[in-house]
Amino acid sequence: MTTAQPHPKKKKHLLYNVLLVLGLGLLLAAECYFGYQLYTLSREQERIKEDYSMVNNITFGVFSLDLWRDKISFIAKQKIKGFAVTDEQKKDMRKQVEGELHGMIDEVVKDFNKPQKGLGNKLKKFAFKQFVKPEELHQQVPSFANIIVTRINKPTTIKKLKGIANTELKELTVQIYDSTATAQAKMTRHLFKKYYVNNAIAFNKNLETRLKNIREVTYNYAYAMLACVGFVLLVWLALRNKKHLHTSLFSMSLLFALALLIIGVTVSIIEVDARISSLTLHLAGEKIAFNNQVLFFQSKSILGIAQVLIAEPKPDSVTVGILIILFVIVLPLLRMTARGIHMLCKPLLAENKVTKYLAFESGKWDMADVMVVGIAMTYIGLNGILKSQLGDLNIKSETLTTTTVNFTSLQPGYIIFVGYVAFTIVLSIILKKVTCPPENVEES
Repeated sequence: MTTAQPHPKKKKHLLYNVLLVLGLGLLLAAECYFGYQLYTLSREQERIKEDYSMVNNITFGVFSLDLWRDKISFIAKQKIKGFAVTDEQKKDMRKQVEGELHGMIDEVVKDFNKPQKGLGNKLKKFAFKQFVKPEELHQQVPSFANIIVTRINKPTTIKKLKGIANTELKELTVQIYDSTATAQAKMTRHLFKKYYVNNAIAFNKNLETRLKNIREVTYNYAYAMLACVGFVLLVWLALRNKKHLHTSLFSMSLLFALALLIIGVTVSIIEVDARISSLTLHLAGEKIAFNNQVLFFQSKSILGIAQVLIAEPKPDSVTVGILIILFVIVLPLLRMTARGIHMLCKPLLAENKVTKYLAFESGKWDMADVMVVGIAMTYIGLNGILKSQLGDLNIKSETLTTTTVNFTSLQPGYIIFVGYVAFTIVLSIILKKVTCPPENVEES
């Protein structure tokens, strides 16, 4: 009895399928590698940006009473240290002293000229009129004023005045404090140690360089993932008439789509970053400056947005969060699974009503494409609101100048998610064609 040998054509088809799966498997591995690197770098970027925003937060800058106290007390100390009376100021001082002395004399004369009661007061008035001439007193005022101004401006007197002023300033600064100083010192000490720096300038420079490098690399990985999917579509175009390869090719395509979906919902899609780039206040001829003050920072993925909504105590927020997970994450996964079952499994499973419904008819419930539009509209609206609000904070006057900047942007996760939506739309079209192919499709 002889064993039936496989048909040569079937053996050839099997070989082509194996080679196709191996080739696309290598490409899928590359896509997964790019996705993993993108996910890792995106998380690192979020952590670095959070640390950066914490150190430069407006709470520890413009809103810090301690920092204002230090800056103002520094200016006051410099003013006290450099205090000196000019000739013009001495002249003004002399005029003021003379005015005060003339006023005192007039006041005394006026008091003595009033009707007096009692023998003692009347004797005093009589003696004053006999021995004191107001005109002579007024004539001596300039010399007295000159003596007073000279003594006030003696180096020893100025030194004593500076000492008194410094003592009063020190006592005042001790009384002025808020609760941010201890927290800020602890936080900056920890973060400076983490990034191997010892001051805020080095910290900012270090992190800005890291963020710039990460931003460039993450976009490169995102484009590389999309390039892998683009290559798969080219393979579809080349093998569109090879019916015997469609099942393997479609199954592998679903895995490429799955990789896009996983990365698209877990990697940051939008970053909100609003800052006061500079605030300059002119006080007593000196400048008080604050730079790079972060007003608000937040970076979220689609999954992160859903988690935040679910964590809210409000029922409507929880509902929206659950709907995002169901219709943007869970349903697309079910659809891909059903399509894979329809292409690979026997008719008992492939033609099951649930399988066919999920594979062909559940698209109207899939909200991934709606999410793409929603994120884009949210970005446009939020960006416009931030620009308007930050524009109101831009002030330019003689005493105060502020400049704001808006770094809000869409992130690589959004590009990947858009790529996933576009790719699944193409796969839906392909699925309908390969399950109902024309009769004249080439078999080999």
